[in-house]
Amino acid sequence: MTTAVRHFMPATARRLIPNRWDLIAFPLILGFLLLATTGIRATWAPITALQTIPITLDPGHLPEYALRTTLRMLAAMVAALVFTLIYGTLAAKSRRAGLLLVPILDILQSVPVLGYISFTVTFFIALFPGRVLGAECAAIFAIFTSQAWNMTFSFYQSLRTVPRDLQEVSVNLRLSGWQKFWKLEVPYAMPGMIWNMMMSMSGGWFFVVASEAITVGDKTVTLPGVGSYLALAIQNKDLAAVGWVILTMSIVILIYDQFLFRPLVAWADKFRLEDTASQTAPESWVLNLIQRTRSIQQLLKPFGKLIRRIAHLRLNFSLPKGIHSEDHTPVSRGIDMLWWALVAVLALYSANLLVHFIAKEVGFSEVLRVFGLGLITLLRVTLLIVLASVIWVPLGVLIGLRPALAEKVQPLAQFLAAFPANLLFPVFVVFIVHFKLNPDIWLSPLIVLGTQWYILFNVIAGATAFPNDFKEAAVNFRIRGWQWWRQVMLPGIFPYYVTGAITASGGAWNASIVSEFVSWGDDKVVAHGLGAYIAQTTAAGDYPKILLGIVVMSLFVVLFNRLLWRPMYAIAENKLRLN
Repeated sequence: MTTAVRHFMPATARRLIPNRWDLIAFPLILGFLLLATTGIRATWAPITALQTIPITLDPGHLPEYALRTTLRMLAAMVAALVFTLIYGTLAAKSRRAGLLLVPILDILQSVPVLGYISFTVTFFIALFPGRVLGAECAAIFAIFTSQAWNMTFSFYQSLRTVPRDLQEVSVNLRLSGWQKFWKLEVPYAMPGMIWNMMMSMSGGWFFVVASEAITVGDKTVTLPGVGSYLALAIQNKDLAAVGWVILTMSIVILIYDQFLFRPLVAWADKFRLEDTASQTAPESWVLNLIQRTRSIQQLLKPFGKLIRRIAHLRLNFSLPKGIHSEDHTPVSRGIDMLWWALVAVLALYSANLLVHFIAKEVGFSEVLRVFGLGLITLLRVTLLIVLASVIWVPLGVLIGLRPALAEKVQPLAQFLAAFPANLLFPVFVVFIVHFKLNPDIWLSPLIVLGTQWYILFNVIAGATAFPNDFKEAAVNFRIRGWQWWRQVMLPGIFPYYVTGAITASGGAWNASIVSEFVSWGDDKVVAHGLGAYIAQTTAAGDYPKILLGIVVMSLFVVLFNRLLWRPMYAIAENKLRLN
């Protein structure tokens, strides 16, 4: 188009003319929409298509499998984000609701992924009879359970530790509850939330085998995906296929790191809590590309205006005073007693149903044996959390305080966090069988894959969000060495560490299911522990024993959280809040 013609065009029309950056961005956007449409269309196929087109180890099918797996994980991530915003807000905003919701969250994160699959796959298949969509929903829900709890704990922790001076500013500005949520609380939680989203995405990879190759008793549902491909490779002892899985995962993780999480990290840097500017801000070439486009920016403007108008609405949603009141009047104490009685009745009723269902098939001696196995797994989990904390807290701080280093380490950390334990089964099984080693000791390192990354990612998030002016004050007062760790950095990252440690505990218990009972073809290695018990009973379809194992695991995790992590949460909220 000539300069003269452009000069006589209306200003709005001129802004819609694509520039060179639009010509790069448009194909990328259209390509993503085309791939997403192709993957979604396959979910409406008849379920018989899963039998007529079986999973094959031909590497040529891996791009399609990777697309299907990634779409499931993104769908689960969206569902987890919605759940996080609703559930985390209710738990943090209402004292009485929190008394019920936080313990339920402890229980939900302690229930293993296999436990959800065992009881939900039939429901989802019946919900969409004769369609692949039912099996897809079952897989998405299983991945959701490996993502949501970590994000919810992070958001809950952020809402509980919003600095008091910022809350006072929101009161002085007369922000409504809706405006305060979107202008203060969500932005404050955003840096930690994004790092936990990355961890949750990686956690989904860890259990993608269990979610796509579902076997419960005599019922088997296998969906096209990287997880089912890996399960078949392990069954056939095909090392070359395992290698193709590793290569495919590396490429997929690199793609969604560059196109999703790297832009989010760079965008969220503006929500850092500080008075002085960050010296080295994270960057993203994708975000820079979108910001330099002309026509795409114009097309996105109406959506941006709509979102801002929604955030500016003076809505003032509030919970009923009966469950929200913080007063200590006789009426409030009476409501507290009534609320606790309601919670106790609900807990006793649920316990009664569980005991009657389990007692029909399981004797008291079996219950004692399962508790003993739970103590063995508890010892493993505790030791590994301590070990992971000693290693990753200093390294996480080192990475988080250096945005340039964090930018380089981020994709590597995501890949290592996403690395499924199943890929190491051949090495461990062959090693243990050949040298006749003790599985109780040598299978334990596999649990670390489900433990350490939660701590690392949350510590990085805490160090990244640590105010730059606080760091400069420490330099000016010449606070160094152990004093710097004890008085500056450890208190600053403590709320994030506690969040990471809680989710690490749940992740380790979940990881024990695939780490205490491993196989490579016909070779099986079993360690003593509650994880192996649940894995074996799930494969056998023994529902009373599955439920017994899940209940005992939930009990251990909840007690561990109540006795250790919740008091630490209270310290983080009351004594270590940035004000």
